[in-house]
Amino acid sequence: MQHKSPECNLPDDLKKKIELLDIAFQPIVNIHTGKIYAVEALLRNFRDIGCKSIFEVFDMVYKENLLYGFDLALRRKALKKFSKIKNFENLKLFYNLDNRLFEMHNFAPGNTSEILKDLNIKQETICFEISERHEISDKSGMERTLQHYKNANFCIAIDDFGVGYAGYKLLFDSTPDIIKIDRYFLQNIDKDTKKKQMVKSITHLAIELGIKVIAEGVETAEEYLTCKEIGCNFVQGYFVQKPTVDVNEIQKKYHHVIDIIKEDKRKRKGNNLLKYLDKIEPLRSKSSMHKVVDYFKENNNTPMVPVINNNNEPVGIFYESQIKDYLYSPYGMSLLLNENKETSKLKNFIAKCPSTDVRSDISTIIELYSKNGDTNGIIITQNAKYLGFLSASDIIKLMHEENLIAARDQNPLTKMPGNRIVEKTIATISCDKKYLFCYFDLDNFKAYNDKYGFRNGDRIIQLFADILHKHLPQEYFKGHIGGDDFFVSSQDETDGYQQIRNLIEEFENQAKTFYSQEDRERGYIIASDRDGLQKKFELLTVSASLLYVNNVDTSQFSNHINNILSKQKKLAKSDKTKIVASSLL
Repeated sequence: MQHKSPECNLPDDLKKKIELLDIAFQPIVNIHTGKIYAVEALLRNFRDIGCKSIFEVFDMVYKENLLYGFDLALRRKALKKFSKIKNFENLKLFYNLDNRLFEMHNFAPGNTSEILKDLNIKQETICFEISERHEISDKSGMERTLQHYKNANFCIAIDDFGVGYAGYKLLFDSTPDIIKIDRYFLQNIDKDTKKKQMVKSITHLAIELGIKVIAEGVETAEEYLTCKEIGCNFVQGYFVQKPTVDVNEIQKKYHHVIDIIKEDKRKRKGNNLLKYLDKIEPLRSKSSMHKVVDYFKENNNTPMVPVINNNNEPVGIFYESQIKDYLYSPYGMSLLLNENKETSKLKNFIAKCPSTDVRSDISTIIELYSKNGDTNGIIITQNAKYLGFLSASDIIKLMHEENLIAARDQNPLTKMPGNRIVEKTIATISCDKKYLFCYFDLDNFKAYNDKYGFRNGDRIIQLFADILHKHLPQEYFKGHIGGDDFFVSSQDETDGYQQIRNLIEEFENQAKTFYSQEDRERGYIIASDRDGLQKKFELLTVSASLLYVNNVDTSQFSNHINNILSKQKKLAKSDKTKIVASSLL
């Protein structure tokens, strides 16, 4: 007798309620490309069946002991509507699970697979989202739900990561495929250093464990770009698109997001990953051990191989060393190739491996590798699909190359970004934001340098660089144009005037200690001017030329900006405050 799914045994009144309910979809996009990766299914029309919230719907059927059958009916409804989205075959569907399913008397494995089979949808398509909402009533519910569907080879995501109690324990015990960082940590993350650091730690830890990261609930371009900078893989939220019940509104790519990515001038240069990438032919996660053994016989110089699923997404890495003991023992080969044994399943040997997009910032890749010295490398993806493998030795070559590039662009004395990067910073900042630019010039530096020598002159330059770092927040860009000229810029909400006033005063006070007692008491030195004539020069100070830029396309006006800063610098030298400021609107 054929198994009858619990969804078929629901009361007629509940079936009618299910018909009234609708499914909305919210897109999840690749953070580097703006192309759609997945959609999340969200319940709608719950008020039409007399409920005030989605949670109340599930609480109602739970109390009636109908939760499992109801949920299966919703899965079918969601998947059926999902299949009407254009290009759905290349997308994932994120579906939220209620952890109380295991409490239902009629819970049984295999029903989801039957629904997928009926609708002709691949198993890799669905990703079950699990959260800790009901963890108080059932301490083990979340872990049991996660482990059940993971054992059945379904993609698993932890929702609301960071706000529950068991998040890090679940990462350790069960290693989900994906985590979704809760909106709480992402709101105004571009302005909150503490949140930024926490999300960066969570993201890098997850990626090191081979887990993808979705920034959930992103509502502004600034939040989006910060999550991209941190290293998140995907993004979801109102900034991309609000949930919609109309499947025709789901787009293949989101052009306003793509425009923001193009305008993101924080990514100042492309990376050189492709020239180092080893395009190792991967194995499929469902490959037989016969195929695995044959693979290493044919590639006897390859100690490891990336493993992908049927969607070409990386699931981990397989090391030849894991089966060597079987290959060289009397009965090992028989155990390995016996289809009735667990040892014959490739999935039991797959090790997690960090993975990131080919468009990721090089510094993110280097940091991921540096934090996990045990890894042999990092899997590189393109649009979430396997692209190749970046070995440890190639990452070290990349690090060396980056260090050479950084050294070339740094001032050799202060190790600050040099003139080329300063010019690029002015020309490439976003045109729809407010900025502060400031040009510093040390006054009477040549006279000091001539009298006290180049070594002491270098000490003065380093002193000012140290004071810049001390008085201006980390978010400020600080550059050393050359000689005694410096530049800073900021998108800080404060006007920065008082901070600059304070650093000028500190420099004047500390610079006095670099003079002889006689010159300090006199308040000036005697030195030659540019025409070789002897004259008095006051003690060292610094002039500052400030320019507030508001919604200006700096790529069109970078030369004009430089001219304004240069002219103001001359005026600042004769001003008693040593600061001259203006605005460019």
